[in-house]
Amino acid sequence: MRIDPEERQQLLKLARASLRHGLLSGVPLPVALQDWPAHLCEPAASFVTLRRSNRLLGCIGSLEACRPLVRDIAENAYAAGTRDPRFAPLRPAELAEVRLEISVLTPPQVLSAASERELLSRIQPGVDGLILEWQGRTSTFLPAVWRQIPQPSDFLEQLRLKADLEPKFWARGLTFYRYQTITFQEELAPLAQDTS
Repeated sequence: MRIDPEERQQLLKLARASLRHGLLSGVPLPVALQDWPAHLCEPAASFVTLRRSNRLLGCIGSLEACRPLVRDIAENAYAAGTRDPRFAPLRPAELAEVRLEISVLTPPQVLSAASERELLSRIQPGVDGLILEWQGRTSTFLPAVWRQIPQPSDFLEQLRLKADLEPKFWARGLTFYRYQTITFQEELAPLAQDTS
């Protein structure tokens, strides 16, 4: 999917509007598909990440393309601010300090590997996001996580821990998928006058 710079800005505005609407009303902003270009209404998976001064405040997303991208972004922006179990829900007064980032995922591709070493040789640090699945457990790290965990072996260990597995766990049936993202973010947190 191609998303030009102007469309990226429109999607960031949509995410912010949905988060603001959700904090005030308790539901994400409804999105009228006829107001958007057709390619942004195609099913696609996205994540929305919220930060304040580079501190994570919430990150929620979809791994499967199951709804139009613009609706996925609106839903995930609201959920990132209100439903991420790792963080307290945002308060409306905090919104002006929050910076939003959107990641649109490419379709995940299975990574077949007979060993951890083989798996690590197939991952592109800084480029690939990774999904782990094991007996109903799922965890993922977006490519942006490489900034905090640059070593592939550490990246994989932390992904296992996120799925409540041992750091070195390996077993038949453990499945990995990789994907890339189109990622874009607000340049600066909005000014304090954003009180609407």
